[in-house]
Amino acid sequence: MYKKVITYTDFDGNERTEEFLFNFTKAEVAEMEVSSEGGLANKIDKVVKEKDSKQIIGIFKDVLLKAYGVKSDDGRRFIKTQELRDEFSQTEAYSQLFMDLATNETAAAEFINAIVPKV
Repeated sequence: MYKKVITYTDFDGNERTEEFLFNFTKAEVAEMEVSSEGGLANKIDKVVKEKDSKQIIGIFKDVLLKAYGVKSDDGRRFIKTQELRDEFSQTEAYSQLFMDLATNETAAAEFINAIVPKV
């Protein structure tokens, strides 16, 4: 699980610092690998080499939102729902993180490596 602390300004002009959680299980990674022709890793490598900005942005948005969730109080579950994704995507914290990942290769690689489970 990756914890990302983000400081941002909300829509009322208030500065906020919040912790956001991101995670993929081994099962989720396996599903993403088989859902992309040649695997997700190969797809990412291909669009990066081709410098296909539109696809790179789409992949980062998809990965970022699919990884976002909330840990249950008892720590047994990492809850991911469309409602939670929608709520997160409507914040400036999401916008700030998304732009950082989309424009900073080092930050993007760190994020991907942190959310993918160790084998």
